[in-house]
Amino acid sequence: MTIQELLQQAGRYPWVITGFFASVPLVAWIVGRLHGRGRGGAPPWTYIYATLVYVSCVPGLFAAVVTAYALFFTAANLLEVNVLVYLLPVVSMTVTLVLVGKNVDFDAVPGFHRLSGLMTLLTVSFVVALAVSRTRLWIVFGGSIFLLFGLAAVAFVCLRWGARALFRRRDEPRDRRPDIREELGRRR
Repeated sequence: MTIQELLQQAGRYPWVITGFFASVPLVAWIVGRLHGRGRGGAPPWTYIYATLVYVSCVPGLFAAVVTAYALFFTAANLLEVNVLVYLLPVVSMTVTLVLVGKNVDFDAVPGFHRLSGLMTLLTVSFVVALAVSRTRLWIVFGGSIFLLFGLAAVAFVCLRWGARALFRRRDEPRDRRPDIREELGRRR
């Protein structure tokens, strides 16, 4: 079974898809009302939030990658794709993350640091692949050599941070997210 066949098979059950991806942000909203303001960082609630974040982000990231691939690499027309399969998981993920972010600090959610590392790795890898694909970098680089080195350095820093966040052991300390403004301020 190919990924295209999997997506077509999933599109045959619109009520199941709609119910699932509508229920995740709804549950996040309800949980936020249950524990009260400012108490979302307590142990039972953080695990519920972690479950909600993973349940929304794993299919949301998959749908984002598939949608971006279809849009930028295969030049598929997004007006002809199944909205419930391609876009609803991304919308559900975004709404869930916004609702969870209002109720608890993401540092208190177990495993979110790894998930944000995975998001960073996927985003940077996709942008690098898109840049190489669109600019025909393997033929000739049209910009200055400093621009090429700058792009490579930014991609390397983001990939290094994302990989470290994704694959660090529990006993290792967390790294701070890279702040481009801070890095540029140091060099001036």
